[in-house]
Amino acid sequence: MVFLHVAPSNTVTKQHGRAIDEWIYPEFEQNWKLFAPNPLQQNISVQVRALVRGADGTSRETGWYDLSALDGREIDGNLLPSHTQQNELRRAWDFYASTHDAQDRPEGLRGDLSERYLRRVAVLRLDREHAGGEGAVLERVQVRSRTTNVPPPKWSEEQVSDKPLVRELPWWSVPEDDRTDGLTEASAR
Repeated sequence: MVFLHVAPSNTVTKQHGRAIDEWIYPEFEQNWKLFAPNPLQQNISVQVRALVRGADGTSRETGWYDLSALDGREIDGNLLPSHTQQNELRRAWDFYASTHDAQDRPEGLRGDLSERYLRRVAVLRLDREHAGGEGAVLERVQVRSRTTNVPPPKWSEEQVSDKPLVRELPWWSVPEDDRTDGLTEASAR
């Protein structure tokens, strides 16, 4: 599939281009931002909270879980961190942000896919953290990001804001399919 994705246009890619793209995106999408004339100069932290229904039937809102910090702890000191630990959350957020406008309206055909992907990653992480406690059911999730600029070097005359920018997405209902034990890291992709 990767070969067909990067190969020049041909009969197979013309006939099966959509299937190839669905297999490639968002997990294997290429991104040249590191080598751009002005590379990324921000730290982006992704957090999630949930509305959970407890075993006793009552609903409550959890606190915010800093998923970026949890990933960082998994990577720190790990000589061979997995691709998932390093990139899954970052790529899910980048995919969502690149397919939605500032009012969180989808732009283009991949908006719905990016929202589902980010939601499923968040649900998996909350499940891993046992959000809400034993027997709790995730009913809704809300994701937010906190973006801070990396200060320029002392010798630079560039001025950047030191105020963090918070982007809070609307609450999303968690479909039954996303709550079942069948949801795995691979199925989130």
